Amino acid sequence: MTVPVLLATSAPSPTAAAYARLAEVFPGLRAEVLADDAPAPSGADWVRAADLAEGGAALDDFLAWDEAQVLRDYGTRARPDVVASFGLHRYAWPACLLVTLPWFLHRRVPRIPVTNVSFHRGLGHLAVRAGEFACLPGDPAAALPGARVVPDEAALRAEVRDSVAQHIGPVLDGFGPRMRRGKRALWGMATDEIVEGLWYVAHLLGEEERAMAELEELLPGTTKPYVGTAGFRELAGPEGQSLPTRDRASCCLFYTLRPEDTCVTCPRTCDDDRVRRLAATA
Repeated sequence: MTVPVLLATSAPSPTAAAYARLAEVFPGLRAEVLADDAPAPSGADWVRAADLAEGGAALDDFLAWDEAQVLRDYGTRARPDVVASFGLHRYAWPACLLVTLPWFLHRRVPRIPVTNVSFHRGLGHLAVRAGEFACLPGDPAAALPGARVVPDEAALRAEVRDSVAQHIGPVLDGFGPRMRRGKRALWGMATDEIVEGLWYVAHLLGEEERAMAELEELLPGTTKPYVGTAGFRELAGPEGQSLPTRDRASCCLFYTLRPEDTCVTCPRTCDDDRVRRLAATA
């Protein structure tokens, strides 16, 4: 998959460098900042986040992909709520990175309402309309249009939480009726998408430990509407090595397809099994 060419805008995008770095370490996912006068992409396989949030025909089409994938790969049909859970994960995981990665790399937090994002899941391509963003004092980007300076790191973390909630909240409303989960469970899923997306990409960047520390500060467990903490902890490997893991705040329901094959961070996965699997891939 090719690395995206970021379209020029009337002013430099404060997030473009972070999105370009994402494409370098994870070519399967790319985020493109649209030029100010460029229309959002549309047509076959593109979906607007705002349309997913409406929960209508666009969401039906989006989830049809997940239903077909499960049948193709596992030879069985998944329950409708399982299909919806898979579909939400496959949108929310990359969408959260639109906010968390610029924060992690450059201390810039964009505001990205659902009207500003289109997604092509087949290409792993997000098209984003730039808008307001928060940054710290002394950031050269503070002179850019749309910049809003906040006083310190704590205020910037609050901006991250608010920005993700502004985007993901409407999406949860769209998916929620299909998923048979209450608000608390849905926001637990959002917590997991924030943590696991940045944790994974930070590992590719060689900054896993910093990401874990910063995610623990971002999600201390007392920041509604989010549910739970970042959930990191360490296990001892068979040779005494440290094996980082976390406890998810939610369940992805993959066990409904393969009960014997749970995720390594699933609450259903015992520590002995985690150690065995993590040590094998270390």
